[in-house]
Amino acid sequence: MKQIICDEISRFVLEDAGNRFPETGHPFFDDPLLGFAAADDPLFAAYKSIIGAFHLTPFELASAAGGARSWTPRTVICWVLPISEATRQSNRGETVYPSRDWARTRNYGEIFNVSLRRHLVQYLSDAGFRAFAPQLHPAWREYPDSPVGLASSWSERHAAYAAGLGTFSLNDALITPRGIAHRLGSVITDLEIEPSPRPYPSHLSNCLYHRNGSCGVCIGRCPVGALSTSGHDKPPCREHVYGTIPKAVGELFKVASTGCGLCQTGVPCESRIP
Repeated sequence: MKQIICDEISRFVLEDAGNRFPETGHPFFDDPLLGFAAADDPLFAAYKSIIGAFHLTPFELASAAGGARSWTPRTVICWVLPISEATRQSNRGETVYPSRDWARTRNYGEIFNVSLRRHLVQYLSDAGFRAFAPQLHPAWREYPDSPVGLASSWSERHAAYAAGLGTFSLNDALITPRGIAHRLGSVITDLEIEPSPRPYPSHLSNCLYHRNGSCGVCIGRCPVGALSTSGHDKPPCREHVYGTIPKAVGELFKVASTGCGLCQTGVPCESRIP
């Protein structure tokens, strides 16, 4: 069943029209990476202290999703959608705002990612399993002023880390075998799938700066000084991404959400583990 799930997600990413720029037909995302975490992995309980007590475990989400009858989650299915080379290239030369293709990938590519979540939930349901996407769960909440800054009741990055898909970087993003420029998604199900290994010495080992202090390129890529050797200062980043950029280029690019991505392009970890 594991291979069937992988094949179905890959097929959907390859074939669905939502993963295409309407003007050119070029894809937003390349072939996905897949990983699996056990729903009872102790990491999910640990996230309540690492991220905040508001971060929900798969069991808490499943209980809320089950209505009158709760059910037992077994697996968290996670994926990485690597942003295409052409879009990454378009963003490398930017210094203040994202490129048009990057902004449209953030907006319309995430709409596709939502479609993928819904498709996988329906696919599993049709096969006789219970499933839901945490990001679309009624209990999902955003917490703008938590002790760790902007956070939510389910972190796709932390789920992907639990599923062995990468480690964290100086800028807080996840460096995967396909790099740091991507979108992430997950679905929780009662289908039991063998967990993926976590082949990393630490939760920071893919980042050159954390590994041996030899990098820090992302610091210079940030136009608002939100990155330093101390890490990611979320408030100025958030203001730039959700305040300044949409006002500056949102109407021009005809998108509501633009992202930024400067610290995810033009860096050694853009498309690989450096």
